[in-house]
Amino acid sequence: MLEIERHEGGVALVTLSAEASRNAFSVESITAISMTLDALLDDPEVRGFVLTGSGEVFCSGADIGSFADAIDAGSIGDMVQALTGVLHPLLLRMRASSTVYVAAINGAAAGGGLGLALSADYRVALPSARLAAAFFSLGLSPDGGTTWLLPRLVGDQAAKRFFFENEVWDGRTALQKGAVDELVEGDGRDDLTDRALEVARLWSRWAEMSRRSTKQLLDAQSNTFFETQLEFERALITASSLTPDFAEGVSAFLEKRRPDFVRHAESLPEEE
Repeated sequence: MLEIERHEGGVALVTLSAEASRNAFSVESITAISMTLDALLDDPEVRGFVLTGSGEVFCSGADIGSFADAIDAGSIGDMVQALTGVLHPLLLRMRASSTVYVAAINGAAAGGGLGLALSADYRVALPSARLAAAFFSLGLSPDGGTTWLLPRLVGDQAAKRFFFENEVWDGRTALQKGAVDELVEGDGRDDLTDRALEVARLWSRWAEMSRRSTKQLLDAQSNTFFETQLEFERALITASSLTPDFAEGVSAFLEKRRPDFVRHAESLPEEE
């Protein structure tokens, strides 16, 4: 269902199988996805990972056929509760983790699969990628964090139009709107994942506390008063100042060398 490849620099490539990409949010498959990603988040050797799909699909969300069966059986509410009960804690954990998550969007990302893409720290896409909510056409309201994540990337009104007009954005439109960070031209999936792995290595080279604290602070900033944000920053920078990485960083600065915790990344200037 998922293939994991370990790469240099403490990063991993996770590829959803064709079946998982198309019907990722059956109870069985979303549980498998969550368990796999949780294991990577727990692995101290993994500083970053890339998630991508197969064929022309990144992650298309729920299996609509299983929705129909659950409606007929009178168990649809329980099913939706079960699915979101696995997906939503996973999204929260990825956003708060020091592990860098890069989405390599090779094709369609829809429904909860859109949330899986938007929750990444960085998004690389092919021009042929497709971002869609698809909730309204089913008579549903959005989930997967999309109503929190998308406005932060594209603005409130653009997000509202996206949902209410049931828009589908290709890779270029998503880049122009701000929903993805960059495009890899052409349709080369290898080029896409190579670039995503490069970003994962580059972003994950810093100290663990720097990565985790910055992700948490940036997520908190638009929901708190400035005074509250300052207190959050104070608590986290105090905690990070007590780590061995900080002591090493100070020594490296004074000795004019690269800190030991900074992993080398290709194209990174030596003096950065």
